[in-house]
Amino acid sequence: MPNERLRAVMASGGWTHGSLAEAAGVDPKSVERWVNHGRTPRRVTALKAAEMLGEDVHALWPALRQARAARAVSPELVALYDQRADLPVSVFVDLLAAARERIDVLVYAAVFLHEAYPRLNDLLRERAEAGCAVRIALGDADSENVQQRGQEEKFGHGIESRCRLALMHYRPLLGVPGVELRTHGTTLYNSLYRADDEVLVNAHAWGVNAYGAPLWHLRRSSNGGMFDTYADSFNAVWDTARPVEG
Repeated sequence: MPNERLRAVMASGGWTHGSLAEAAGVDPKSVERWVNHGRTPRRVTALKAAEMLGEDVHALWPALRQARAARAVSPELVALYDQRADLPVSVFVDLLAAARERIDVLVYAAVFLHEAYPRLNDLLRERAEAGCAVRIALGDADSENVQQRGQEEKFGHGIESRCRLALMHYRPLLGVPGVELRTHGTTLYNSLYRADDEVLVNAHAWGVNAYGAPLWHLRRSSNGGMFDTYADSFNAVWDTARPVEG
C-alpha cells in the first residue's frame, strides 16, 4: 500500500526520490519503495529522513511507534487477587499469627474477621503478650466519610452499624498491654492488614463493597517501596484517630 502521507509531504516540499535519497544517505530505489509500496525504513534512516522533511517520524511511518514496555512485576508483590472474597480468612489469620513485632489494622469495620474467626481477639492478645505492638483503627460510625461510604456502597446506614459492631468485637481488648484501639474518620482508600514486613492491601472502588474489590499481598523490599507507602499512610491516619475509652 502506498504511503500517501509521505508522498504528500515530499510533494509539498519539492522533494524527489533522488533528493530525499541523497539527504537520507540511501538509494533512490529505497525511497521509491517507501512511497509506492509503503515500506518502512530502519529507524535511524527514518529519523534522518523525517528531520529533513520537517515531519514527525511516526506520522510518516506509524509502524515505528513503539509501545512503552510495561513495568516488570514488583518483587514486593507476593500475590494479587481479583477480589477480597477470593481469600480464605485463614490467609489473614496466618499472617497475623506470624507477626513478631507489629500488627496494624486499618479498616472501617471488617467484621468478617471476627465472624469467620471468633478467636481473633485471643490471637491478638497472644501476640501482644509475646511482645508484638498491636494497633487497630476502626471507622468512626458518626463521621461524615463513613456515612458517605455507606451511600456509595449502597448499604446506607449498614456501614455505620458494622462500624459499631466491629468496635463491640474489639472492646474486650481495651486495657490489654500492647494493644491500642482507635477510631478514625478519614476517607478509606485502602483497608490495610499488616504483620511485620507484610501487608494485605484491600483496595476500594466506588460503588463496590470491599469484599468485591481487588487485594494485593506485599512483602517489604530492602528499599521500602510500596510497602512503606502504605505503612506511612497507616501512621498518618493513626495520628488523626481518637483512642477508644474503656
